[in-house]
Amino acid sequence: MPYGVGVSKEPAPRPVTPRRRKAAASDRAAAASPVPPGPLQLVDRLAFLHEFAQLATQARDWDELMRTVVDRTTLAMRVEVCSLYLLDRDGLRLTLAATNGLDTGQVGRVSLAMHEGITGRAAAERSPVMSPDVTTDPRFSWVRGFDIQGLRAMLSMPLVWNESVVGVLNVQTAATRDFAAEDVELLATIAALLAGIVEKGRLQAEAEAQLDRLSQLDAARAELLAVVTHELRTPLAVVRAYVDLLADAAAGRGGGTSAEVIASWREGATDQVTRLDRLVDSILASVRGEGLTGLRREPFDVVAAIDRTVGTLALLLRTRAVRWVPPRHALVARGDEARFRQVLEHLLDNEAKYAPPEQAVSLGVWTTTEEIQVYITDDGPGVPFDDWEAVFQPYVRVDRARSRGSGIGLFAARRLMEAMGGRVWIERNGFGGSRFMVALPRT
Repeated sequence: MPYGVGVSKEPAPRPVTPRRRKAAASDRAAAASPVPPGPLQLVDRLAFLHEFAQLATQARDWDELMRTVVDRTTLAMRVEVCSLYLLDRDGLRLTLAATNGLDTGQVGRVSLAMHEGITGRAAAERSPVMSPDVTTDPRFSWVRGFDIQGLRAMLSMPLVWNESVVGVLNVQTAATRDFAAEDVELLATIAALLAGIVEKGRLQAEAEAQLDRLSQLDAARAELLAVVTHELRTPLAVVRAYVDLLADAAAGRGGGTSAEVIASWREGATDQVTRLDRLVDSILASVRGEGLTGLRREPFDVVAAIDRTVGTLALLLRTRAVRWVPPRHALVARGDEARFRQVLEHLLDNEAKYAPPEQAVSLGVWTTTEEIQVYITDDGPGVPFDDWEAVFQPYVRVDRARSRGSGIGLFAARRLMEAMGGRVWIERNGFGGSRFMVALPRT
């Protein structure tokens, strides 16, 4: 029969002699036991460590660095789980920083004290600690809701940088295992390589977080300063108008103004100067970092607050009709009355700037199940729908050609309302235009 054609026969099995049985057992034992690293294995390990260092140093952020550490260590050590704990800055506890086989939601939450468990013992003794089976090892500290019962062997290696422990690197397996000397040596090499990288990365992450906090604080102070200083303009405008009227009366150009009217002008100017004094206190509070945290949330009559605000701004709104028919009973809301009036002034001042002089301004108030709502609108087309949210951003003005403002008033109004538990928004007024809505919780 030609070669390669037909059916070949299996060779007859060779008899199993005691000598062959012993040789097979020896082969299985050799395959199961770790092989001392030969020249090729050493080269492979060096290549791995080189690649490991490159990946760790090229990580774009702290989270990527942590993932690289645990994933590459798992691969190198042929284990199922790798976890990294970092020593807190006070040197008292080790907190989980990364893991790839346990609950990642516990990162930053699970912590062990020095000397606690195998991890804490490795940190305290500054030497590796190994357990072939943690289920029977009294040194192991079980963390409920985090540790998995299916894990057995564990090797903990301290990370030491500049003679100080910075953390512990753990590897765990599902089967019992006596980690060989070369396994311990490899993990020690990885830990030594990682210690400096992790500590420098941690310092950089902390510095970036601190810089971000400082930037946010600086931005918040600048924002609050812009909001509060913007509030100075309305009372200054009212004071200026009253002073002009008083000057006209003093020069005999008041048209026979009565003493009672002049006294009311003086009282109105004095009220606005008092308000300026309060605003200066607000500026000082913002500089001290108190910001808008000091707003009251106390009951007050919204109807009375609207009445006083309309009266205060009567001079600024004198070129247009104001439609405001107050309810006959009080409507009590919870908030900061002085700041609520400032919000109304922002909105009415906005009407004075943007609405044509011949158009009237309307105000109204009603209650819902949970809120007392106030509206302010005019007879014009209102704010375009696409800009309903944009106008509440700082320095945004819908019509820059006609605008005389800084673009901070509506932004200030929203910040103030949110700080006292209320809200402000724009909606359609039912007559082809839009209206500003302000709401506070009912008492």
